[in-house]
Amino acid sequence: MEILIDPALKELVPKVSLGVLTYEVTVEKSSATLQAAFEQAVQDHKMELTEITKLSAIQDTREAYKVLGKAPASYRNAAEAMLRRITKGNGLYQINNVVDLNNLLSISTGFSIGSYDLSALVGPVQLKSATAGETYRGIGKEELKVEFLPTLYDERGAFGNPTSDSQRAMVQNGRKTIMSVVYSFSGKNELAQLFQHYQEQLQTYTDAVAVTAQII
Repeated sequence: MEILIDPALKELVPKVSLGVLTYEVTVEKSSATLQAAFEQAVQDHKMELTEITKLSAIQDTREAYKVLGKAPASYRNAAEAMLRRITKGNGLYQINNVVDLNNLLSISTGFSIGSYDLSALVGPVQLKSATAGETYRGIGKEELKVEFLPTLYDERGAFGNPTSDSQRAMVQNGRKTIMSVVYSFSGKNELAQLFQHYQEQLQTYTDAVAVTAQII
C-alpha cells in the first residue's frame, strides 16, 4: 500500500517521518514469554513524571502537537500516556500479541506505534493534520476529537494517530495482514535501528511472516 506524508505537514514539522512494517500474523492472546517481557518492561520503566517529557521522542512529539495547534497536555501521545500510567502505578492492559508488542516497544523507546488491519483500509494512506471538527469512533471510546492531530487517512477517512486509534481498523484476533506504524517527529535516524529490533521481536513473540519495512 502506498503511504505518503502531506507536504503541508512536512513544512510545519520538517522531521516528521513514519516507519511502516507490514506482515501476516496470527493475532491472539500474548504468549507467556511475551506477557513476562511486557510485565518486566512495565517494572523497568517507572520514572518521575517530569522525566517522561524529557525523553527525546516524546519531547519532539509534544512540540509537533503544539505547532499543529493541539495541546499536548490534553491530547498526550500514546507512549507518554502509557509511561504516565506506569509511573502512577496503574499498569497497562494486555490486549493481544500485536498490540502488546507495540506497547512494549513504545514504553521502551518513547515512540507511539499504531497497528492497523489492512483489510479495513482502502487505497493510499496519507499522514496529515486532521481538519477542524474531525472525529472518529475511538477504541474503547465514543467519538474522539482528532482535529489538528497528525492523523492517518485512507480513501474512507481518518483512522489513526499517535494518541488514539479508530475502531474501524483495530487489530482483532485471527489470521490478519497488519500494518504497524511508528510515528516519529525526530527524523528517520533512529527508525532503522528500531525496525531491526521490532522485526526481531516479531519473530520472537509471534508467527509473523512476509515482513516488509519502509521508512518514509
